Parts: sequence; structure tokens; C-alpha cells
Amino acid sequence: MMALQDILFSQGFGTRRVCFGLIQMGHVAVGEPATVCLDPLERFDPQGLLFRVQGQPWAYHERAYLMLHKPAGYECSHKPGAHPGVYTLLPGPLRERGGGASAGVQAVGRLDHDTTGLLLLSDDGKFIHRMTSPRHHVPKVYQVTLKHPGDAAMVERLLAGVVLEDDPKPVKAAACELPAPTHLQLTLTEGKYHQVKRMVAAAGNRVEGLHRSRIGCIELPADLAPGQWRWLTADEVTSLTAKA
Repeated sequence: MMALQDILFSQGFGTRRVCFGLIQMGHVAVGEPATVCLDPLERFDPQGLLFRVQGQPWAYHERAYLMLHKPAGYECSHKPGAHPGVYTLLPGPLRERGGGASAGVQAVGRLDHDTTGLLLLSDDGKFIHRMTSPRHHVPKVYQVTLKHPGDAAMVERLLAGVVLEDDPKPVKAAACELPAPTHLQLTLTEGKYHQVKRMVAAAGNRVEGLHRSRIGCIELPADLAPGQWRWLTADEVTSLTAKA
């Protein structure tokens, strides 16, 4: 059981003082049907709890696990430079969960500002580490638009391994195929800076467009439009961590 004030704080609705005030002013309703609660210290079982804050419906999540369809033109940074950050696409509470210096969800790995597709986000540090650590070999599938038509020799080079300028050890694709002359499907199990672009360049071609379609067993849903996000289901989180 948790005090309602603490539940709101844990979900990112402001400091404990702010949450206290929201409740006392009648801005928080709990349950279905929603009933206004005016006591910040009234205790509830948070698991499965539904509530509304200033009319905004919310469900309690002990940890946040999300997928976002990243559009082009966004940086995976809380302090972006020339482009807006992907976190601006999320509701405020997800950006403020937990409080402190590392508040909010974090991107599970990064995509370049001009790369689109599946991005996972979480506030679970262990989950982020398991999904991004090279030793767990989580496959990530990319759809690559090439400047020049590819060929079997390029595919063979990517599968055999290419040498990047800052790493003498060859970097290999886990899988690689050419569904169309200028369309390359590439699977990687590690993440280096601009890795797909640099690998394709080392193989004698150039990336004109890049889209991540899958991470592990999770594929970007066709009905999740660019800029939209949703919670991962419990089964999706389990399937990711079971194979990570």
C-alpha cells in the first residue's frame, strides 16, 4: 500500500509538495469509476491502480517500458543540439518519473537524428544495460536505403566483416540481404557510433535512408505512426529480457 501522494510522485506528476497540492485541490480522482480523493495520505494498492490527474487518465507502472516510433529530425538526448529531443514526444510525467538528476525514462541505445524507427525507452537501469550490452547480442534489424544498387559482393563483405576507421577488429553483420537493388536489410548485435552508415561505406556504398524495424523479438507495429508511443506489454518485456 502507498500513500496517494507517493504514488503520484513515483509516476512523475511533480515533487511531493506539488502532488500534495494537486490532491488537496481536488485534481486527482482514483479508480473506475473515478472518485475524487482529497487526502494525500490515503493509501492504495498501486498495482493496477487507475487514476486521473487534472482529467488526464493514467495507470500505475512500477517501471516504465515504452516503444516509440522515432521520426526523422529528433535527437535521442535530454540536451539536444540542433534538433528537438525525442523526449518532447512523451507526456510530462514520463519525463519526470523518479525525480533526481536522472529523472524520467532514458532511450535504450540511440538512433541518429535522421534515422527513423523503433526506439525503446525505460527507467529500469538493469533492463537498459541488458538490452544495450554487446555481450547479450540483442539483434536489431535495420532497413537501409542505398545510394547505389548493392550486389552479392557487398553482402558478403558485410557478413564477413568490415574494418571501421577507429576499430581494427572487423565488424560483422549478423544477417544481411538485398530485398531490392537499393534496399538492404541488415541485422546487428552490437551498437557503435553511426555503425550502419560506416559499415555500408566500408563496403563501398552509401546510406541514403535508415529505419530500425525490430529489436529482439519486438517489431515496430504498422499502426504506430511516427511520433507515437505506447507501453510495452508485460509479455513483450518478458520476451525481451528472456533472450537478452
